[in-house]
Amino acid sequence: MTKLIVGLGNPGDEHEEDRHNAGFWFVDALAKQLNTRFETEKRFHGKVAKAKWEGEDLFLLKPSTYMNLSGQAVGALCRFHKITPADILVVQDELDLKPGTARLKLGGGGTGGHNGLKDIQAHLSTPDYWRLRLGIGHPRDLAGDGRPMDVADYVLRRPQLAEQKLIDASIENGLQSLPIFLKGDTQTAMMELHSKR
Repeated sequence: MTKLIVGLGNPGDEHEEDRHNAGFWFVDALAKQLNTRFETEKRFHGKVAKAKWEGEDLFLLKPSTYMNLSGQAVGALCRFHKITPADILVVQDELDLKPGTARLKLGGGGTGGHNGLKDIQAHLSTPDYWRLRLGIGHPRDLAGDGRPMDVADYVLRRPQLAEQKLIDASIENGLQSLPIFLKGDTQTAMMELHSKR
């Protein structure tokens, strides 16, 4: 069973509404649903919330290290609580999926240039953990003057209202599929989530 759900993002009020913080948005919504709250845990380099799921401990984590060093927080919490990579779900923003799309994936296939994932993989010494990828779209898809926005600028900006509504819907779809996923029926969870538009 999944024992740790990590939402990826950057700390601080100035980043709260950035596209790059979609993982934070997901675990914030989940914490509210589970009636638990995040507390700062310095030894885990982040904010941690704890809940019970089917009688088992379930940890939610928001690293406070900034995206590029997310693995510090994940590694520290996993070592302390003896959580294996197979029992982790990392929720991330995904440039290669359009807003409104959410996809579950187990390891492999590289990190797509996502620095948070790169650092987690380095600290866990494996890519074999689950990911929930929340589509935020790519700057090349934006209409403009032919010069696409730099990716770093794009992920560190607030989505347009229409995009935000789509991302919020994908978070809701992810939350709806989560109980099936947490029961261990990952294939059904993937089929259900991936069939939603």
